[in-house]
Amino acid sequence: MKFVKLLWILLNICTFAANAQQDPQISQHMFNHLMTNPGFAGNSGLINLMLLNRQQWVGFPGAPATTVFQADAPLKLIGEADGLGFTVVKDEIGYEKNVSFGLSYSFRFQLGQGQLGCGASFGMMNKNLRPGWSGSQGGELIDGSDPSLPKQEVNGVLTDVGVGFFYRQKKYYLAISSLHLNQPSFAFEENGHYSLKRHYYLSGGYNIELNDDRFAFQPSFFIKSDGTTSQLDLDLLLKYNKRFWGGIGYRNKDAVMLFLGFEMQNGLKIGYSYDLNTSILSNYNSGSHELFISYAVLLNKNRSQKNKSVRFL
Repeated sequence: MKFVKLLWILLNICTFAANAQQDPQISQHMFNHLMTNPGFAGNSGLINLMLLNRQQWVGFPGAPATTVFQADAPLKLIGEADGLGFTVVKDEIGYEKNVSFGLSYSFRFQLGQGQLGCGASFGMMNKNLRPGWSGSQGGELIDGSDPSLPKQEVNGVLTDVGVGFFYRQKKYYLAISSLHLNQPSFAFEENGHYSLKRHYYLSGGYNIELNDDRFAFQPSFFIKSDGTTSQLDLDLLLKYNKRFWGGIGYRNKDAVMLFLGFEMQNGLKIGYSYDLNTSILSNYNSGSHELFISYAVLLNKNRSQKNKSVRFL
C-alpha cells in the first residue's frame, strides 16, 4: 500500500505541475464528439441528449470519476445551417474536484461532397483543491510541507475558450479542435498556482460496408495532446443491422478497451466500455468502466420519419 500511495502522489504532482494531460479520459469518443469539439454542435440534424459516467481505475485510491451531460441541436440563429451545444462535466481525481459548463456554437457549410462545421466554445470551470484528501486505507496522501499545494481548501473560477472543425461525408468524418486556448490560471496562498494547458484533438472514422449489408466495420482513431505529452486511441467496431455494436480498442501505453452497445428504434442509445490497463497500474486496479445513455429526436418530427441519426457512428 505504501508503494501505491507513493505512485499516486507522483502522478498527482505531475498533473499539478501541468506535465500531463489535464482533461478527463473518455474511451467512447466516437459517440462523444461535442465534449472535445465545438464544431460538432448541430452536426447530426437531430436534438441529441447524452449522459455519460466513467469510473476509472476501480479500486485505486483517489481514482478519476467523471460525469458528463451534453446536448446539441441544429438551429437557425444566424444562418440556415448552424447549431448550438451545451456541456456539463464533473471530474474528480485525488484532491481535485472540477465542475465545468460550456456553450458551443457551430456554423456548417458544404465543402466538396461533405459538410464542414466550424465552431467555437466558451465556458467556465470551478476548480476545487482539497489538501485533506486521504486514501481508502486511511492516512493523508498529500505532503503538507509541499509549498506548491494549498494548506486549506481553495476554489478558483476559470474561463475557457475553444475552437473546432468537424468534417463529415456519408462514409467518414475527420475532426480537429483545441480547448483551453486562453490557458486560464489562478493563484492561491503565497506560492500556489494552477494553470490549465492548451489541449489539441484530432479524430477520424470510416464506415466499411460488407457484402452482407447487415454488417459494417467502423474503424476510428483519436489523438489528444497538450503539446508535451500525446496519446493515441485506435478502435474498431463491428455494427450489426445499424443498431448493435461490439468492438475493441487500444490506447498506447495505457489500456485495451472493449465496447458493447445498441440503439433502439425510438432514438435511445446505450453504450458500455471496459478498459483493461496494460501499464504498471494494472496491478493496483480492476479496470475502468464507462457507460453512456443518449437520446436523439428530430427537431421537426414527421410521423413518416423515424428517429435515426444521419451519422454512421
